[in-house]
Amino acid sequence: MKFLLLPLGLVALTAQAHASDARFMAALGKLDPKTRLEQVCDFEAMRRLSKGGPRVERAKSDALMPPQHLGNTMIAKGGAYRAGGKWMQVAFTCKATPDHKTVLDFTYKTGTVIPPAKWQSLGLWK
Repeated sequence: MKFLLLPLGLVALTAQAHASDARFMAALGKLDPKTRLEQVCDFEAMRRLSKGGPRVERAKSDALMPPQHLGNTMIAKGGAYRAGGKWMQVAFTCKATPDHKTVLDFTYKTGTVIPPAKWQSLGLWK
């Protein structure tokens, strides 16, 4: 019976993830192209940064400075992400499809911890 529960649990988790993705994709379709690119790239940052470390709770491409938009590419030199109760600096380049719904290429470099004393002025939260 234990062997049966594990696959069923995985199916439930997979179905939940797909439903969440479907809601995310539906919401993306309602955004203007610039905002859509920022959201899909922030989501990809969360996904990539969560690999090999604490789960990333949030990523913001515009925390320290506005990102640069070049067609289907966004360059975020002043981004931040929250993981393990800390905000960290991150810079990334994200290339998406022309509809800005799918990431084609993503590279990033993490930076230093952002001191809690700066969080409020940067619009970051505890």
